[in-house]
Amino acid sequence: MKDNLEEIWYKPVKKIGMATLITAVIGSFGPLLYLYFTRGVYPPLDAALSAWALVAASFGAAYFVEPISYYAILGLAGTYVSFLSGNISNLRLPASAMAQEVLEVEEGSKKAEIIGTLGIIGSVITNLIGVTLAAFIGMRLIEVFPPIVVDAFRDYTAPAIFGAVFGQFTMKYPKLAPFGIGIPLILLGVFDAPLWLVILGAVFGTILVARVFYQKGLIE
Repeated sequence: MKDNLEEIWYKPVKKIGMATLITAVIGSFGPLLYLYFTRGVYPPLDAALSAWALVAASFGAAYFVEPISYYAILGLAGTYVSFLSGNISNLRLPASAMAQEVLEVEEGSKKAEIIGTLGIIGSVITNLIGVTLAAFIGMRLIEVFPPIVVDAFRDYTAPAIFGAVFGQFTMKYPKLAPFGIGIPLILLGVFDAPLWLVILGAVFGTILVARVFYQKGLIE
């Protein structure tokens, strides 16, 4: 079974996933190359490096945290699809987790990985349809809604999603919930730590606590 899964699942996933991501990386330079070859416009090297450094300083921690922390829920194929389509924490991750919960598969199993991937793919299709509709009618709806509704959508949609995901996993692992929320609160409120350190501390700190609890038999 393991050998069959490697042949029919993991090898094609790696091949297609790497090809699509590399294509996306190369394609992201398309507008720059177009402007350079057709208009002769290109940024100075020092300006480009400064812009990259600014982005790396803001999101550099995510380069390491997200692939490691999300992999347990997303799986191999889900990781490729999610990092290509985006909206990982607020859409792909909840979709994968909910698909696994609804079908009651064992977390971390091969079946859970496949089910989670199907949930992610479903979210991509739904997201594509929703974004397409929003592009045509979204602005008109926003103009009709009163400002209080527009402000609520803008300010509370993401926190509501994150809160729902946190609540979902809190029900499964209530002993870890205080650490999952407590570590970032302490880092922010007491030490005023930078955001990248808060992310690292919250993710790997909770993983460390979970490991200790598991070894002591406090959680399964």
